[in-house]
Amino acid sequence: MDPTVSPWRQRLRRIGLPAVSLLVFLLLWQLAAASGAWSQTFVPFPKTVWDSFVALSTTHDGVRGYQGYLLWEHLYMTLRRVLFGVVAGVATGIAVGLAMGTVGWVRSLLDPWLTFLRTLPPLAYFPLLVIWLGIDEAPKITVLALAALPPAAVATTAAVLSAPVSLVEAARALGGTRAQVIRDVVLPAALPETLTGVRVAVGVAYTTVVAAELFNGIPGVGGMVKDASNYNNTAVVLVGIIVIGVCGFIVDGLLKGAERAFIPWRGRA
Repeated sequence: MDPTVSPWRQRLRRIGLPAVSLLVFLLLWQLAAASGAWSQTFVPFPKTVWDSFVALSTTHDGVRGYQGYLLWEHLYMTLRRVLFGVVAGVATGIAVGLAMGTVGWVRSLLDPWLTFLRTLPPLAYFPLLVIWLGIDEAPKITVLALAALPPAAVATTAAVLSAPVSLVEAARALGGTRAQVIRDVVLPAALPETLTGVRVAVGVAYTTVVAAELFNGIPGVGGMVKDASNYNNTAVVLVGIIVIGVCGFIVDGLLKGAERAFIPWRGRA
């Protein structure tokens, strides 16, 4: 932050510029829809999307939301799947990364498999998970966990390997056991980069949620988007995309707040 700029101008810049960009986007969207260059099926008016948002969030003329579920119920199921998948994937990834960073032969053994999994798009193996695990919640949560695992593991491995050698040697010279060195020196030093990896893992899993809800994804925002696209219901598709994007923005903001809380020294030391 520029110290020469007053605080109120900094706040105005943080709030005003995004608001202006949003208004410009909505204006361009309105002009594109009103131009007649595209059918309303492909480029609906912003008001049409808003009306769809209201319809999805309420019960009107006996119709409850979309496919019998309100928008918040679709969103709840999507976020629930993401939460379970991310917790499983990140916890496993951190454990794997810690083992790979501290034990050389484990790193040599697991690194090729981790690279193989990291380069695979989730859509490539999701049908296989459906064959193995069915079409209920298990394959959805598993694919999200597998998407979150590699970024967390890679970041943790790199963080552990980059722990200051001088501090590690000093701890050993003072009689610290291997477990004590890892707990008191390696883990604190690796925490900033590990949390960055967690943020990346959450982002990867979150962007995979639509693929996770391709099969039997209702209730779920991804399933709602997929079903609406089958009927060229662009307004509902756009509502789903906007909801997913806004929630992703909020989730990333919460993760940034957690980083500031757990590692307040980042950028200052």
